[in-house]
This record gives sequence, structure tokens and C-alpha cells, in this order.
Amino acid sequence: MNTQSSAPATHHAAAVGSHDERLDASVRPPTWVNPTPTTRYQLVVIGAGTAGLVTAAGAAGLGARVALIERHRMGGDCLNVGCVPSKGLISSARHWADANSAASDFHGPSTTGDGDFAAVMERMRRIRADIAPVDGAERFQSLGVDVYFGDAAFASENSVVVGGQTLRFRKAVIASGARAAAPPIPGLTSVPYLTNETLFDLTSRPEHLIVIGGGPIGCEMAQAFVRLGSRVTLIDLGARLLPRDDSDAAAIVQRVLAHDGVVFHMGATIDGVVSVAGVVTVHFTRDGQKVSVSGDQLLVAIGRAPNVEGLALEKARVAFTPHGVTVDDRLCTTNANVYACGDVCSRLQFTHSADFQARAVIQNALFFGRKRASALVIPWATYTSPEVAHVGHTEQSAREARIEIQTFTVPMHDVDRALLDGETEGFAKVHVKAGTDTIVGATVVAAHGSELLAEVTLCMTNNLGLGAIGATIHPYPTQSDALRKCADAWRKTKLTPTVRSLFTMWFKWFS
Repeated sequence: MNTQSSAPATHHAAAVGSHDERLDASVRPPTWVNPTPTTRYQLVVIGAGTAGLVTAAGAAGLGARVALIERHRMGGDCLNVGCVPSKGLISSARHWADANSAASDFHGPSTTGDGDFAAVMERMRRIRADIAPVDGAERFQSLGVDVYFGDAAFASENSVVVGGQTLRFRKAVIASGARAAAPPIPGLTSVPYLTNETLFDLTSRPEHLIVIGGGPIGCEMAQAFVRLGSRVTLIDLGARLLPRDDSDAAAIVQRVLAHDGVVFHMGATIDGVVSVAGVVTVHFTRDGQKVSVSGDQLLVAIGRAPNVEGLALEKARVAFTPHGVTVDDRLCTTNANVYACGDVCSRLQFTHSADFQARAVIQNALFFGRKRASALVIPWATYTSPEVAHVGHTEQSAREARIEIQTFTVPMHDVDRALLDGETEGFAKVHVKAGTDTIVGATVVAAHGSELLAEVTLCMTNNLGLGAIGATIHPYPTQSDALRKCADAWRKTKLTPTVRSLFTMWFKWFS
């Protein structure tokens, strides 16, 4: 459930307007009339992002009477300002980069001239509008869900008010999501800046985009815009990019982005931001030196805040903090009849995490289930080129958790398909509990790392060891061979001196 609306674009106005109108026709129909509440709903869901949509559709599909409330656009961040538009933009940027490197890398035709940035953004909006009906009001109405638009607020421990109507419930789910939040940078509130919630409104290409933040959003958008022809400068407080990911993976991402043309200022303390005549200047200190960088657009890619304001949570006896709604491992709040899932309560703010938390909530809220959020094996990926995909522990987090591990690493340049594809940057790294093949974590850095990681996540979810990957026949040639090679490396560790001596004795007898 978002708190900011998208401002209409001006360039390519007819096409952009039509795509945004199609989007709104699905996820916020202008003529929608809220239904009349039933006597009591078995489930009321607040927020129609991924967590809310999955909860509402799943519960209704099982026969429950369900109400779904959204104050802006259905689909939440993922459809409107997150996964869908960002990956559409990244896909265009990759194709632009491939076209520019076709001659040097694959002896293809040389490209000349510049691309059409406005058309790239129009394509993104068109595809977003094409996808929107899946998350739309009419579809959910057809599933048996009563869809309400408006601001929701708890009126009591078992009722919610929206649009002047009171919805009584047996159970409720808070799935109101989170939003971009401005960090405490001097002067930031008085200058124009972009977040992921406004970035995709652009229709003209920035000449110089300054990005504050070296996390996934900052890295993805820095690479996308530099490939689309903008100058890009990335500023971050940390010593390296992607602090939650494997340090070797982060180093590759920084090296590749620098090769693409991104200029980095790491370990910077931002002193202030000013804007004069359409030029934004960021002042910061790095290595004891005062530095200033100016550009025509500023993207702030750090900071998130849960959407808890205005819900009157205290009236429902639901505890919350600045980090979100307080839940236990079953995703139940301090009100036994109210649950929460997704970004409003989760440390891992991913669409797929919200999806599976919602599935757990359906079981726990409606069927006395005992599904634990901590038992979910949640991977994540950063969609740079190469992609960085991760699940479970890194070497550092395993040390902090005092888990003794063995690590098996295969560089992508040792994988035949990666060589043939010209995609040799990266590696597959799998961690197992020492002395076993039990996988405790993995990082894959590869052109299609997010796809490759699924095999490891499947094993971890279903208690299959690394040996299972080695025993699985993989098509040749595929880049997933990197994981099979990790399994082969693990299997070689089973050939201890004792085992080898037994084999020697066997072959002497066998001769």
C-alpha cells in the first residue's frame, strides 16, 4: 500500500497517459464503488500489495468471506514502483549494452547513434499496464473478494473503518507495506530528488544522475542509467557495495559498474545537498577531503519506513515500532485476531518473501496453523549484470553464528557454457556444514544468477544436500554446471587417505 501517487509524465504524453490510464483502470478504477459490508468478514486484509493480494486471493479461494482495502493502487510497490518497472528498465539497458558490445565481443555489426530513452520508459509503462489486470480490482472481485478503496483505520479490536463504512472481522491481516523514506541529510527536504516511487516517472534521460546508496536499488539503477547513456555518480557511506551480500560478490559488482562508467565515492559522509537553477549539488567528505558533485537528477536509494501511520493500531491493541508492526514467529500481532505480513513487519522486504509469509498467515489465522516465518528459506537477488543471488549464510554470517563450514567455489570462467556465452564474470559459491553435505548458504554471481540459485534454494527448503545436486544430471552445456562442479568438489573431499588406501587394497586384489 503506497503513500505517494505517480505524477503524470509530460514527454510522449499521449502514450504515457494511455498506459497509466490502463494501469489505473485495473488497479484503481476511477468509477469504482465500494461494496456494502457483509455482516462480518472472516478476514479483512489491509493493503493490496503482494502480501495482501496473496492473502486475500488464497483465503477467498478456500471459501472465506474476505474484504481487501487499498488506499492507492492495487499491486503495491512491486507492480507500480518496484520489481516490474525496474526490471523492465534493466532489461532495456542490458540490450543496449549488448548492442554496443556486439562488434567487439562477438564480431557482430557496429552500432552508431543514440537510443530513445523516452521510448524505453514508454515500453516499461506499457508492459506494466499489460501485467496490471492480474492484480486488479475486477479480477479480485471475480475471485469473491470485496474490494474497498480508501484509508483504513481500526475502530476497535475487531473492526475497521474505510470510506465511512465499518467492516467487522473475525481475523484481520495488516499488509500495508513500506515506503521510501528520506535519510537525515542536511538540505535534502528542500531539494527535488527521486526515489524508487518517482524514478519511473522520468521521460527524459538525466544528463548526470547522482545516486546516494550502494544497496540493490542504487546498484541496479546506477548500472541501468549509465548503460542508457547518463553519466552516473554513486555515493555511499559504506566501504563497499551490497553490505548484506558476499564481499567477493560486491567487489565484482563494483568492478563491473566502474567498467560500465559509474563513478564511485565510497566511505563518504554527506555534509549537505543544495539545488540551484535545476542543478543539484551533493557536498560530502571522503578521506578527510571535502568533495562536491553536481548533476541534474538525484536518486536517493537508501531508507525505508513501514506504513503504520493512520491505521489507528492502538485501537486494535496492535503494538508497533518505527521498524514496523510487532509480530511473533507465526506473524501474529499483540492482538490474537490480527496478523501482519510483508514489508510492514518483515526485515527482508522482498516480493517473494511477502508472498510466502502471506501463505503462512492464511494457515495460521484461519486454520490454527503453526507455520513459522523463521522456517522460510528466503533467497534474494540484485539484478545487476552479472546478477548477485544469495540464500542462507555468507562466510561472515556463518562465522558470527559460530557455524563451522566448508566452502566450495567454482569461477564462471571454468564453466563451458559461460565461456561460450561470453559471461565469465562471477562464481558459484556453496557453503555446507563441515563434515556433511548440508547446505547452509550459497551465493551465485552470474549473468543469470537468480535463475541458478533456485536449485540451491530447492535443496535447502527440502533438506537435500549438495550431494543431491551432484547426483542430478544437468543438460550440457548449461551455466548451472557451476553448481554441479561445486558438488563434485565436495564429493572429492570424501576421498580421505583412509578411503584411498582401501581403494588401493581393492584394486590390488581386483588385478
